[in-house]
Amino acid sequence: MTALVFLATLLGLIMIGLPIAFALMYAGIALMLVTGQFDSQIVVQNAIAGADNFVLMAVPFFILAGEFMNAGGLSKRIVDMAGAFVGHLRGGLGYVAIFAGILLASLSGSAVADTAALAAILVPMMRQAGYNPARACGLMAASGIIAPVIPPSIGFLIFGVVANVSITRLFLAGIVPGVLMGLFLITAWWIVSHRQQVAVSPRVPWSHRLPLLGKGIWALMLPVIIIGGLRFGIFTPTESAVVAAAYALFVGLVVYRELTWGTIYECLLTTARTTSVVLLLAALAMIASYMITITDISGQVGDWLTTLSDNPMVLMAAMMVVVFFAGMVLDFIPVVLIFTPVFMPIVKAADIDPVYFGVVFIMNCSIGMITPPVGVVLNVISSIGKVTLAQAARGIAPFLLALVLLLVALIVYPPLVTVPAQWWR
Repeated sequence: MTALVFLATLLGLIMIGLPIAFALMYAGIALMLVTGQFDSQIVVQNAIAGADNFVLMAVPFFILAGEFMNAGGLSKRIVDMAGAFVGHLRGGLGYVAIFAGILLASLSGSAVADTAALAAILVPMMRQAGYNPARACGLMAASGIIAPVIPPSIGFLIFGVVANVSITRLFLAGIVPGVLMGLFLITAWWIVSHRQQVAVSPRVPWSHRLPLLGKGIWALMLPVIIIGGLRFGIFTPTESAVVAAAYALFVGLVVYRELTWGTIYECLLTTARTTSVVLLLAALAMIASYMITITDISGQVGDWLTTLSDNPMVLMAAMMVVVFFAGMVLDFIPVVLIFTPVFMPIVKAADIDPVYFGVVFIMNCSIGMITPPVGVVLNVISSIGKVTLAQAARGIAPFLLALVLLLVALIVYPPLVTVPAQWWR
């Protein structure tokens, strides 16, 4: 009964256009009223506790690092460097997008920021070279959603806070799955690009590659610093976010000299706006999370899932199917905030590794960002690439299929996540 009340209230409020943060709050309050436990002090205390978390301080700094990266020229150097090494292949600009997407993912952790940076640079070049615009936009969007899986990841930060799972372990466990996303996209692009008649760029000689590599090395050092610092315990995930922002500011201001005081102000303003949305969601979602725990909704969902099977793999598949369809109508962070408190007790009861679950869960949430009709990255690429949403959805189809196949592979064979994660310990 309580699960039905929560779901009906949440979906009903979302359907009438209420912002998701407030829909989560009112869904929690609805549970309080139904169970006779309404107390305004509990509402306020949980909202404050949701935002008053040291780890969440990493969110604005990683967002700021991404803004500095794009405004300071790090993104452009990454794309130029990738183009110098793989741009001459058939479908070369597509490979540039994938390789640049992987590299950018290790810098910012924001799918929207990475997609916007890639699309602004590469979509006009791909149009001019004769690529199908919708297919090019689809590839750009699929490459952009690698960002929440490869550290630093804002998704892992939020999941780690809500689920009480080590964020450092999540970061390190996401590296190999994120690279696998790139490899699956390369395979899909190889199949797709051989059906297109496009201009092939000339091979860039080593005399030109090396200077581009030298310019891009400053950008490549950022993931090395972050991952190395986490692996050897030099700093925490929160401190790594500050290091990332400071490093991106230094490179953009002193090395590349593309940041100005005006662009720094714009970066700070954009970061403040984005952070306010994320932290408001985190704060008000805590009210719903508290009532989900009190009313044992996760236990009700768990009982329903165990009627299907008590096999951990089948349970994992069932949870991921629910998340996939939720991702079609909800944005990334709301999916994480809604389903993490529901599924974590089930995960622990089924003896599923919480870090493994977190990696697959966040990858699934990322895929939701490119699934119509709500997919935020799909809407971003549609706007920047100047194609309709329907065209972008058709263009992304083969890459969406490739990522879903990878998701299935990770569910069927968990060692793809768990074994590489042991390497970093």
